Amino acid sequence: MALSSLLSPPTHVSSNSTHSIPKLYHFSHSTSFSFQNTPSFISFPTNTCPQNQKWRTNVSFFPSFFNKPLDPTPIKQELLEAIAPLDRGADATPKDQQIIDLIARKLEACNPTKEPLKSNLLNGKWELIYTTSKSILQTQRPKILRSRVNYQAINGDILRAQNMEGWPFFNQVTADLTPLNSRKVAVKFDYFKIGGIIPVKAPGRARGELEITYLDEELRVSRGDLGNLFILKMVDPSYRVPT
Repeated sequence: MALSSLLSPPTHVSSNSTHSIPKLYHFSHSTSFSFQNTPSFISFPTNTCPQNQKWRTNVSFFPSFFNKPLDPTPIKQELLEAIAPLDRGADATPKDQQIIDLIARKLEACNPTKEPLKSNLLNGKWELIYTTSKSILQTQRPKILRSRVNYQAINGDILRAQNMEGWPFFNQVTADLTPLNSRKVAVKFDYFKIGGIIPVKAPGRARGELEITYLDEELRVSRGDLGNLFILKMVDPSYRVPT
């Protein structure tokens, strides 16, 4: 399997403990994108074309360069610059979130990886650099008690995923993945690790979905079934999720 986005257990899984649990990015059931090829050739049928219009036959009204995919590089740069001052989204205003979402949609429209779950680009360890998920950002806590960094690892070949928090709690969660199509998976959590050490079996209802809407060798965009947006950068393509 090849997918990634931060894993996050449902809110009812959490206890009143001061420890946080890594979150799982979920993809919205309603979110879908379709791309239709613009016709590159329009001509009059030769048997009906008047003599004075025969020159139009086989003339393309849409030059071939119209069909070339957009270059995502400047859009990626625009996105990275927009999220840089937002503390992974914790400092984002509603206006900031709207702007980021619009740029992300532009990037999704030129996704070079149409079937991300079949791509090796998905495998490895990703760092979360932006999200709209308040539960992952832990904005209800003082900054000193929030996770400084969040990672998500995915290995498509074994259909496993893992979310990891950095300092100060180091919580982890692992999950099994079931592909629903070439870019969306169902997620079933199996074990949480408090402090990265103490294992806690996840309840059967700890499930979700995740959709990968943009993927290349350095950046991934995902959308969850709760409507949250997740943007991650690749940090270790060789990382393997524990089985």
